[in-house]
Amino acid sequence: MYQVLTDHDIEKLVSMKSIVNAIKRTFVEQANGTLVAPPRFRLETKQGDLVFTAGAATAMEKVIGFRVYDTYANDVDGHQQLVCVFDSDTGVFKGIVIGNLLGAVRTGAIGGVAIKAMARKDAEHVAVIGTGIQARTQLEAAVAVREIKQVRVFGRNQENREAFAAQMMKKLDLEVVAVDSSKSCVQGADIVICATNSGTPVFDAEWLEPGVHINTVGPKSIKRHEVPMELGARSSVIATDSIEQLKAYPTPHFLVGTPDEERVIQLRDVVTGKIPGRKGQDDITLFCSVGLAGTEVVVANEIMKKVSCRE
Repeated sequence: MYQVLTDHDIEKLVSMKSIVNAIKRTFVEQANGTLVAPPRFRLETKQGDLVFTAGAATAMEKVIGFRVYDTYANDVDGHQQLVCVFDSDTGVFKGIVIGNLLGAVRTGAIGGVAIKAMARKDAEHVAVIGTGIQARTQLEAAVAVREIKQVRVFGRNQENREAFAAQMMKKLDLEVVAVDSSKSCVQGADIVICATNSGTPVFDAEWLEPGVHINTVGPKSIKRHEVPMELGARSSVIATDSIEQLKAYPTPHFLVGTPDEERVIQLRDVVTGKIPGRKGQDDITLFCSVGLAGTEVVVANEIMKKVSCRE
């Protein structure tokens, strides 16, 4: 019997630690050649597009499926993402997840894997720039993989950043402080999470402390990017979840065509120990999240397993 889940179910059932572990296993599958993860593709019309990300993890996870979402620029009710999951051994349909939360949870968990692999083990202070759902799930994942003691958050809207601080302090049971500038947010941070919609850099690379790790999940093209261009040159290690996707954007990624492009490594190689995530305590490290196909299906399957265990 197949399952039909919604954002309400995801909110109740998600354990970020278990999702991070599932994503880590997926990177191991990628390294072992058992993850099929082609770049996303679009069904384009004049009114808007449908964007598909398909993938399969056939060894440990044994799932195959796809996610689809739209890019229609209107406020009509009913815009939803769909994630369909099938058994990769038998082709049997396992279920569908309807809603936008799973994608954010998936991206947050990938960020958590990056932090676990690349941030200093003694990292305690997190800076979050952005106050939306992506910022929330990235922070949840950071707390799942490191012993975080304090969080500072900055967003352009005072009401939003104060609400973020109050909600996340209650949810995570740790100190979350809203600050009034991005400079005061990132200075002294061990981990910086950028999850904004900004097309211009939201901080200056000179504000960063030695040894900091940065996750960037927002705009990333040469025309619109939330982190400064010089961050690539300042970073000792640069990783991404999919070099294929990083190089496949219609508008090039901000690192493509720069001397730093050739230094970008696959996060899977850090996760499996092939390449170190940092060479020293003072290294600045950068993770550019672009989205690894198949991970949405793995996350959906992980949550469906929780439902099955409860029945």
